[in-house]
Formats: sequence, C-alpha cells, structure tokens
Amino acid sequence: MALSKEKKAAVIAETADMLANSKLIVVASYRGTSVQSLQALRRQARDQQSTVRIIKNRLVQKALQADSRFKNAGTEFLTGQLLYASSDQDEIAPAKVIAEFAKSEPQVEFVAGINADGTIIDAEDVKVLAALPTRDQLRGQLVGLLVSPWSGLANILTGNVQGVLNVLSARAEQIN
Repeated sequence: MALSKEKKAAVIAETADMLANSKLIVVASYRGTSVQSLQALRRQARDQQSTVRIIKNRLVQKALQADSRFKNAGTEFLTGQLLYASSDQDEIAPAKVIAEFAKSEPQVEFVAGINADGTIIDAEDVKVLAALPTRDQLRGQLVGLLVSPWSGLANILTGNVQGVLNVLSARAEQIN
C-alpha cells in the first residue's frame, strides 16, 4: 500500500524523533518471519521498554539525512526487509529483545545498530551488546561483590565462636 506524501512526512518525523531520543537502535533483517511472530516480538519489546517498528528503508534514509549527527553515516546497510528496535531508557534492551527473539526465529539476523551519538555499529558489535548482562543483573553482581567480604568475615567469626563453644562443651563433659 502506497503512502501519501503527508503520511510519508509523518513517518519521517517519527523516525527522526526515534533517532533523536533513542539510546540505541538495532536494525535487523526479518525476511521469512510470520506476522504473528512479529506481533509477539512487539509484545516482548514492549515488556522490556523497547519498541519495534518496520519502516521503509527510504524513509529511514531520509530521516538519517535530516539529522546532523548522521550526515556522514553510511546507509549501505539499509537493504532488504528491516525492522528497527529502539529504547529511550536502556542502551542494550533492544539488542537483548532481538537476540532473544532470534533464538526462536533463526531467520531474524542483526544488520547494524545506531547509537545516540550517530555512530553506526556493525552486526557483530550488536551481538556483543546483546550478550551483556542487564542493568539489574549488574546491580545484583555489584551488591554481591560488596556483601561477600562481610559475609566471609561473619562466617569466620561464627566459626571461631563455634570452636570455643565446642571446647567448652567438651571440657564440661570431661568434668561431669
């Protein structure tokens, strides 16, 4: 279905807004993926505070050219059927959502990434980002690292007190 000039201008404006406000935009090929699967991907993305959109490559190219950060960015990756996952809250959430989805839909492949400062990231770097732990997982690891010396100290002190109690208990049994 062809879009009118007004609708194209609106899509370009929305895409430019996505480019301006997103911390990371992941570009992935979705050729051969069913509509139901894409709807499931959109739901998964929404749960992770991300959005997934399918936009015509030519309109994305116009939005990139309209933003000064992307003037010198190459657009050769904009070929084929592409979807765009973005998040304005988390840097790696879009990559994680697509990577998780690609486990059940192997035809979905990373093509590129676009970060907030206008750098185009290749597919391998996006895969590396997707493998990173989430912000909550990193916080949990940090808390574990901070607590572990104290728990070790508590175990040592408990062991010493337990040893003293065992000696006193044995001595009391000898006297009786």
